[in-house]
This record gives sequence, structure tokens and C-alpha cells, in this order.
Amino acid sequence: MTLKELLKDWLSNKEMTMYADNSIIGLALDSRDIIKGYVFIALGGSKQHGMAYIDQAINNGACAIIYDPAGIGDILVEHNAHIPMIALDELAVKLGHIAARFYGNPSELMTVIGVTGTNGKTSCSQFLSQMLDDCGTIGTLGWGECNNLQKTLNTTPDALETQRILSELLKTNKKVVAMEVSSHGLDQGRVNGVAFKGAIYTNISRDHLDYHGTMDAYLQAKLLLLNSPSLAFVIVNLDDEYSDQIIETVPENVAKWGISLQQKTRPDCICINAENILNTDEGIAFDLHYQGNKHKIKVPLYGHFNVENVVTVFTAMLAMGITESESIKRLGFIRSITGRMERLGGQGTPLVFVDYAHTPDALDKVLFSAKKHCTQALWVVFGCGGDRDKGKRSQMGRIATQWADHVIITDDNPRFENALDIVNDILKGCEDIGNSTISRNVEVIQDRTLAIQSVLARASAKDCIVVAGKGHELYQEINGVRLNFSDSQVINDALTARNR
Repeated sequence: MTLKELLKDWLSNKEMTMYADNSIIGLALDSRDIIKGYVFIALGGSKQHGMAYIDQAINNGACAIIYDPAGIGDILVEHNAHIPMIALDELAVKLGHIAARFYGNPSELMTVIGVTGTNGKTSCSQFLSQMLDDCGTIGTLGWGECNNLQKTLNTTPDALETQRILSELLKTNKKVVAMEVSSHGLDQGRVNGVAFKGAIYTNISRDHLDYHGTMDAYLQAKLLLLNSPSLAFVIVNLDDEYSDQIIETVPENVAKWGISLQQKTRPDCICINAENILNTDEGIAFDLHYQGNKHKIKVPLYGHFNVENVVTVFTAMLAMGITESESIKRLGFIRSITGRMERLGGQGTPLVFVDYAHTPDALDKVLFSAKKHCTQALWVVFGCGGDRDKGKRSQMGRIATQWADHVIITDDNPRFENALDIVNDILKGCEDIGNSTISRNVEVIQDRTLAIQSVLARASAKDCIVVAGKGHELYQEINGVRLNFSDSQVINDALTARNR
């Protein structure tokens, strides 16, 4: 590809002529990834502009530089490069489209389903990848096939990496991609250039307000997914308080599907309901209703919220043209996901659930669900991440105290924040109703390993334990260092020690 072919929509006629013969073999955002024949793309960063690394990019063999001219000051004026340097305003917005063109617009050759919402993105995308033929996934757990995932740095990778991954999935003959789409990814244009055919809205509740500032700004970021011109269908959780706003924003030519566990319907949506939810040792069972037909569903998953997830992916299959009978059949393929209401213990030891719940709504749903499986006391071990939305901490403390018989507050990922300050923020919500004293069922054990071990040593065989906040993560981040840590491993070791 030439620079002219890559940038033809944004170059002047003079530039089109100038760059007609400039061949390129790759694109990179990091100057350390540049090799001969690559284009270095210099974005404006929150801390430093990419142009600060122009010398390294050129020394590594950059054949051209595309940069955002905003905020670079004397960096450009003082530099005399002997390669094309092309200024593009709002480069971050354009990057997804540029990258899509470089990689041959891979999303246009597949069915890409964007899954967004506060909770349930990972579960829904992973369940879809389990049930759909030739389906890849991109999200929190990584990208690739559901049983062979490669790591990603973010839930939604940067715009250049997103297009590269889509290209790789296409090369491996993937026909469908279930992609988690975060509010950050939407707001920062990381999915610009992705031709979404379907959009799924799981729910909207408090999260990432340290970034967005307000719930309205958070919602508006989520609604950007509806701007994809290729969109054919949207699935919305009608039980969510923001469902009306989402549906009202859906373009007229896009099919609307709604799911509900509260028997809600809308005349402008094809609606699917679930009721008579039963929680058993083997998982959940419920009745699913679609166009007058009732199906009895049993899946080896736990939690009421997983009923929402199952109904959502069933609806996605229908929206994609899979028959009702075949979609019901494929629900039988569903298996639990690491760190998402993952069951450990039981059968003579306490029943333990590991879950990624790190928002107030997610913790509320997990504890509500665990209570359904609990015959005696409910324990919860959790903390909150550092350098993130501080306002949710007291809310999570209050929720934990309301649901659990025993609350153990511990460290999550303190990052660069004082871990004790985080604990104290959580404790503000753990007060007894009617007075300002901390509820007697609340303890603080900051060492997460000791907290889990302590609970496993004290809980009775009929108790239920929820370890929340980290889920699938295999590290604990403290002062910028990621230390090896796994909730599941600590729990299994503690269960083994208990049985000796």
C-alpha cells in the first residue's frame, strides 16, 4: 500500500501526487515497534505527545510520520525530518478508519457483534463464542478462540490493534466476532472503523466516573456504539433503568430486540422474557418465553444475572438468523467462565464463588444470587481498586453489609493509592442502620491471602463465600508492580488445607 492509498480521504491533491509512490508495510503507535517501511503514528497523549519519540521512530526505520498537530509546539518546528511528515487534525478519531483501510476493512467481511454495558460484557461475548460456529472474541480475557485466548492490554484495544486483531481473526476463517466494547473504547474512538452488525446493551450502572465524570456522560459514551452505519440489530435489557434512552437512540432502520426477567415488553421491540428462576446445586433453571412458545432451560451457571446473560445470547442468535429450535439446542453448550461466578468448594466444604464484581451493581447482583444458594451464613471478601472512582467504595461497603452475614474488607489492586485509605472509604458505607458505628459483622484483613484463608478456616460446610473484585486476574497491582496472585489458587490451596 502507498501513503496515497492509505490517506486518500484526508490528503490535498498536491499531497496525493507527492505520496503516490511512497510504499508502506506497517503502522505503529509505539516508536519501539517501528521497523524499516513502517509508518509512525504520533497521537497526542494525556502525559506526552507521540512526537516526543520521533527520533527513535526515524532511527528504527520509519518511512513516514502521521501526527496530530495539536499541542506539539516546538517539537515539530525544531525537527528537520527527511521523510514525509503528515499532519492530520483529530488523528485519534481518524485512526480507526485509517487502520481499517490498511488491514483491508476486515470487519466488513465478518459479522461483528459489539457487547457493551457495565456488567456482563465478558460473559455474553464468551457465551456467544461458545455457541456460534467460527466465532472469535475480543475482550477482557483476551482475543482469539474462547479456549485459546491471547492477552490484550485493555478490554477494547487501541484502534490500530483492534483492526490488526480483526485481520488476524479473518485470516483464521472466523465468520463472527463477539467484541466487548468499553465506554473508554467508544469515547476514545478505538472502535472507529469497525463495521458492527449487532449491538448488545447488557445494563448501565455506575462505573468509570473517575473518567467520565457523570452518569449522563458515561451513558452518552455507550450510545456511540449506535452510530455504526452497518448496524442491523440492537438487543437491550428492558429491566435496566436506561433502556428507554437507549431504545430511543436506535436508528429507525435497525431491528430492536428486548429481554426481560420482569415480563416487560415494548411494542417497538421483539421481546423475550424469562421467569420461574430456580437456583440449584447444579446451576440455574428457568422458563424462557418467545412468541408464545415456552422453553425450560437448565444451564450449569449460577446467579440471576446469568439468566439475563443466557437470554441475551439466545436473542443474539435469533437476531443473526439462527432458528429458535437450533438456538435452544445451542444453549446446552454453555459453560462457566473463569472468574465469573466461578464455583469452587462444596460437597463437604463451603460453597465458594469467585467473581469479577467490582462495581456496586455487580456486587449487589452477585451477593443476591449467592444468597439463593446459601443454606447458612453468607461471607464476602472484597476490596476496591486504587486510582479509580472513589464514590463507589462506600456504596459497595453498604451493599456488602446489607447482604452478607460476614464482611471481610481486604486489598484489591491498590495501584498507587494508599490501601488503608481505600479501606476507610469502604468502611464509610458499612455503618449500622440508624447509628454511626461500623456494623459488627465487618472485619478488615488487608492481606488478601490471609483474608481468604481466614474465611475458609472459619466458615462452616453449609456456608457460602463470595470472593469478589478480581475474578480472572492473575496479579495484584501495588505501587505500579504486578505481583503474581490468583483468588482461585488461594481458595483451592485453603480448601486443600481445610480437608487435611
